[in-house]
Amino acid sequence: MTEGQRVVVTGGAGFIGSHLVDALLDGGAARVAVVDNLFLGSPDNLAHVVDDERFVLYREDAGEADAIRAVIEREQPDVVFNLATKALLYSFFNPAGACRVNLDIALALCELQRQAAFGKLVHVSSSEVYGTARAVPMDENHPLLAETTYAAGKAAADLAVASYVRMFGIDAITVRPFNNYGPRQNAGTFAAVIPVTVNRVLAGLPPIVSGDGSQTRDFIFVGDTVDAILRVAALDGESGAVLNVASGAETEIGELVRRVAALAGWDGDVEHQPERAADVHRHWADVTAAEALIGPVARTGLDDGLAFTVDWYKQRAGQSAS
Repeated sequence: MTEGQRVVVTGGAGFIGSHLVDALLDGGAARVAVVDNLFLGSPDNLAHVVDDERFVLYREDAGEADAIRAVIEREQPDVVFNLATKALLYSFFNPAGACRVNLDIALALCELQRQAAFGKLVHVSSSEVYGTARAVPMDENHPLLAETTYAAGKAAADLAVASYVRMFGIDAITVRPFNNYGPRQNAGTFAAVIPVTVNRVLAGLPPIVSGDGSQTRDFIFVGDTVDAILRVAALDGESGAVLNVASGAETEIGELVRRVAALAGWDGDVEHQPERAADVHRHWADVTAAEALIGPVARTGLDDGLAFTVDWYKQRAGQSAS
């Protein structure tokens, strides 16, 4: 789908981004340039591709206009995949920064695209822009009811991209992945529920559920998300489209934590903590629009995906201990 093309991936050292880099190189891309300041991304996620002559890593902030301009001018990409961001939980540490970074990156890229610096933009947003579901399943017309400043920044970025499409005719598509999981998901500061649960169990600590655990999410395996993003990038004539990328099923967080903990070897009780402020209570995606354009989105069942993911973390923990 990107065979022979020159590509830039912002946030390409991160969780989803590094898997996208793998897929691009495996798919025959002529050049894959990653722009990542390594705030959450890790060189470890790209260690297996650094010797590929088609690959380069720029340790730069994609939100700094001069820096991203220099990269784009040097690399001359056909496609830019924008995955750079800071974690949702960073909102509680630096709310303004967590909001601003998302909009700054989108504006920097849209300005370059308006000046014909590159061809297509695939802007990767987040389901967090929707906030708690007002109706389910949630399609792309669901109101943007961001709960956190991270989500507000993502929503602002989406609106900015849409406005550049309407005002200047740039070729841009927005995808909104729901909750991704899989190997390489950040397990350190600002980590998500699955790596946190696995790492606590492996350390002999009880898994934690915030609140009563009845809040729901729509989980999708990272490989399915990457495959969907690539198929979206191959679409012609769909500039301005906004597409959910998800499994189309909801899972309670309490149930998920118990399943993950059991796979990691835990047979004790779950510890409950107070509900997180500004937590989304329900997410369940409608993927009808995406599937009409690219076919099935989620091809990995939750049971298989969780088993694969937990095994990856367990193997990684074993390697660290040896």
